[in-house]
Amino acid sequence: MSFRRRPFRCKRGAFTLIELLVVISIIAMLIAILTPVLQNAKEAARKTICKSNLNHIGLILELFQQSNDTKLADTGAANGYYWYDLSGALKKSTDSDAYWGVAYKDYITDNEIFGCPSFRRTAELINSANPQRVYQAAFGLNKNISNINTANLKNLSKIIFAHDHVEPKMENGSRDMFYNDGPGTSNLTDYREGGDRSQLYRGIFRHNIKYRDDFRTGGEANILWLDGHVDSLRETNGDNVPKAWYNPGGDAGGDAF
Repeated sequence: MSFRRRPFRCKRGAFTLIELLVVISIIAMLIAILTPVLQNAKEAARKTICKSNLNHIGLILELFQQSNDTKLADTGAANGYYWYDLSGALKKSTDSDAYWGVAYKDYITDNEIFGCPSFRRTAELINSANPQRVYQAAFGLNKNISNINTANLKNLSKIIFAHDHVEPKMENGSRDMFYNDGPGTSNLTDYREGGDRSQLYRGIFRHNIKYRDDFRTGGEANILWLDGHVDSLRETNGDNVPKAWYNPGGDAGGDAF
């Protein structure tokens, strides 16, 4: 009489409570480690897109000048956020609520280059009813360079054309711009804590933000210079920003940052 040997099978019960807790703890640790990494990667991508858009605007400036005897566009009365009216018609630079980009409309193939992914939450504060109307108005223009002939200027690499901001056209000195009025003073006074626009401050130094629970951001703002190059400025009270960077008629000196 022969017997068949049955294969040995190890019976395994359900996970114990301790084992489950260990697994959950490991997963929680991995999430805690990976979440900041993923957030940093997403913000780096947003900053790259923003800088790329400013580079494209720099190319538009070059093309415009080549066709207009080295002059920049006259941005006129345009000092708003909007490209189109409610009927869908493109606004003119004589419209006070128009975005300054309309002055370059004939050289633009896609308005998206005037947008910045890190600007979206700020746009919702500006126009909560339809923030998409503001998405493509992410860069503030240095009003001082409107309708000027760049052939008469020196140090184009030290004159600001536009930069990350929530103000479409910066014309109120240290209230809107990065320089201050001297030692002991601060820039962007309308946007500082307690100012009329303090809720919009994080829309300026909006890249690589370090401080989440403080009024400060520790972040950066991208800048497009008149020669077409783009770089970034770390959050500052203005002590390291010469007024000349906004003044094409003056000596645009100062060190790069």
